[in-house]
Amino acid sequence: MYYQNMIKVLRPSIVLIISFYLLFSCQSESNKAVDKPIWTKEQSSELNKRLSFDENLKIKSYLKLREHWDVIETGSGLRLWIYEDVEGVEAKENDIVDVRFEIRLLNDSLLYSTSENELSNFKVDKSDIESGVMEGIKYMSEGDKAKMIIPSHLGHGLLGDFRKIPPIEVLLIDLELVKIY
Repeated sequence: MYYQNMIKVLRPSIVLIISFYLLFSCQSESNKAVDKPIWTKEQSSELNKRLSFDENLKIKSYLKLREHWDVIETGSGLRLWIYEDVEGVEAKENDIVDVRFEIRLLNDSLLYSTSENELSNFKVDKSDIESGVMEGIKYMSEGDKAKMIIPSHLGHGLLGDFRKIPPIEVLLIDLELVKIY
């Protein structure tokens, strides 16, 4: 009986002590969760170098199997092969162009394309088209057909297009420049 009375008397104190313990232990745990590692510019730079290196290897392996392609590489990393070359005026900034195209991954998965009777048009350097396509089309004349290998930094980058183009993906674009306006 003595012990039961003692427990009744001490119960509020025990509950209070346990509550304080839980409260302060949770606070110290939450402080630990706030301490996040700092991501540095050097780490970002290293990540970009690794991604670029890996993409470059992927592109070189792809082209090794297509040695008959007469590919040029621009300073940005775009690879371009004009396989039907028509002499004429090249597309330039602010031209409106009609094109037919297929966009594929290097594993040959078709992502987007125009149909045989369909044309897509855009204004050179003034549209939301991939910057690699904008760069490549300025090497082309009306009637040319080309294959462009576009590294992710000239395509859809780290995010993809949120539909069919995955993040950090090299694109193969087969493009016919039908008309320049």
